[in-house]
Amino acid sequence: MSDKKSADEIRKHMWKKLAGDRFVMAGLIGSSEHSEPMTAIVDKNADSEFWFYTSKTNRLAPGGPAMVQYVSEDHKLFACIKGNIVEETDEAVKDKYWSNMVEAWFEGGRNDPSLMMLRFELEDAEIWEGDQTITGYFKMLTGRTIKPEEAGRHVETAL
Repeated sequence: MSDKKSADEIRKHMWKKLAGDRFVMAGLIGSSEHSEPMTAIVDKNADSEFWFYTSKTNRLAPGGPAMVQYVSEDHKLFACIKGNIVEETDEAVKDKYWSNMVEAWFEGGRNDPSLMMLRFELEDAEIWEGDQTITGYFKMLTGRTIKPEEAGRHVETAL
């Protein structure tokens, strides 16, 4: 398998996992504020961006260069994604992803004056797949050293 094919497969795997369990940690690069948990709104047809609903007072609201960390629910995929957070101003996009789950966070619903939507424009990522080989899994159980090729795949890729 070529490195390019491997990177494409891993990237597609990340999108599939992220669409299934959308919880991430997001933070602005250069900020003294810690990253915080956010729910990513992932569109399977938009593989270079995703969105967050938040309040205008949220620490991510100023936008700018950002990092998002993701760990799949089964702990077999890890990603650190670099990009840029900007305010989403397209009302059609805000309406498209609005749901009862989102409304529960805003007293005024879709018209809450503190509501804002952020778009995370992805630049690149470092992704690890922890899909061990049978040999690697056996070595882990017995305390023997696992070789990198027995531990899964790793890629740094543009998004």
